Amino acid sequence: MNLIVSIITVASVLLLSCAGAEKNVESAGEPVEKTDIVLSATQVEKAKIRTGPLEQRTIRHEIIVNGVVDVPPQNMVSVSFPLGGYLRSTKLLPGMRVRQGEVIGIMEEQSLVQLQQDYLITKARLEYLEKEYERQATLNADKVNAEKVFQQAAADFKSQKVMLKSYAEKLRLIGIDPEKLTEASISRQVPLYSPTNGYVSRVNVNVGKYVQPTDVLFELVNPDDIHAALTIFEKDLGKIRIGQKVKINFVDDPAKEYSGEVILFNRNVDENRAAIAHCHFLTHPGQLLPGMFLNARIEASQSDGPALPEEAILRYQGKTYVFVEQSPNQFHMQEVTVGEADAGYVSILTGSETLREKKVVVNNAYSLLGGLKNVSED
Repeated sequence: MNLIVSIITVASVLLLSCAGAEKNVESAGEPVEKTDIVLSATQVEKAKIRTGPLEQRTIRHEIIVNGVVDVPPQNMVSVSFPLGGYLRSTKLLPGMRVRQGEVIGIMEEQSLVQLQQDYLITKARLEYLEKEYERQATLNADKVNAEKVFQQAAADFKSQKVMLKSYAEKLRLIGIDPEKLTEASISRQVPLYSPTNGYVSRVNVNVGKYVQPTDVLFELVNPDDIHAALTIFEKDLGKIRIGQKVKINFVDDPAKEYSGEVILFNRNVDENRAAIAHCHFLTHPGQLLPGMFLNARIEASQSDGPALPEEAILRYQGKTYVFVEQSPNQFHMQEVTVGEADAGYVSILTGSETLREKKVVVNNAYSLLGGLKNVSED
C-alpha cells in the first residue's frame, strides 16, 4: 500500500511540474522512451527516495523445494502375535504414546496352555534321561551293559535337549521366560509388549477378535529418527551434496524455521523427473507426524560479489533495471542482469561495472518508474 501511495504521489507531482514544459515528440508522432528523470528537492523528499552505493556481499544460492515428513523403515514397527489367538484386552488408540516393554494387549489361546505344558513335561523328562544317560555311561565304561543300550540312552537324552530348546524358543517368541515357568505359573493368557518407544499410528483389531500369526495388530512409530523427504527435480540434482544445510518450515507455521542437513539422496530419477533427498533435523520439531507437508530451502553454494537491496531492482517489460543518481535529484534508468537473492539483497551479474563509485536508488524505485513513464506518455 505504501508503494502504491508513493507511486501516485510522485506521478501526480511530476505531472503537475511538467504540465507547462516543452514536450519532445518525434516526427512520426510517437512518444520518446525516456530513461532520465529530474526531480526537485521537494519531490525527492515527498517520495522518500533514498540512494546508496553498490555493496560487496556474500550471496547464498538456495534451492527451493517441498516434501513430506518421513520415517525410516526401522522406525516403523508392526506388532503381531506369532502363534495367533484371541485379543482379550487393549487400551491402545491411534496417537497414544507407548514405551518399550509396556503391556499393550493381552492374548488368549488354548494352544498357549499346551505349549507351556509341553515345555514343563519335556523339562522333567530331560532330567530323568540325563540321569539315565549318566548311569548307562558308567555301566558302559565297566563293560556291564551292551553298547546298543548306551547309544539308545545317549540318543534319547540329546533328542530331549533339542525338544526342550525348541519349546523354550517358542515361549520366548511370545514373551514368556522359560526359566521362570513353573506348573503354578501356567496361564491361558499372555501379555503383548511394546517393542519400541513411540506412539500408536494404527490399531487394526478389536477386543475378542481372533488373529492369525500373519495379522498386524498394531502399528507403532518411533519418532526419534524422523526426517524430511525432499523432492529434488532433475535440473537441481547436480547441486545436491551430502551435508548441505537446509532450512525447513511447515504449512501450519511458515514463519518458524527448523535447521537440518542432507544425509543422503536417491541416485535414480522417477517418472516425474525428480529424486528424493533425505534430510535430518538438527532442531527437532515436537509436533511432527509422518506425511506432513513441508517447504525447504537447501543452501547449494555461496559467492561474493556486487549486490543491491531487493527494493532497488525494477522489473519492467521482461527486463531488470535500477535508477542511478547522475547528479543531485537527477536519475537515469539503467538495465542490469541480476542473479540470486538472499537476506533482502540481489546479486548483480552484469552492469555492475558502470555502477561503481555511483549511488543507486535503493527504495521506492517503482515510484520513479511510474513518474518517468507518465512523463514519457505526455
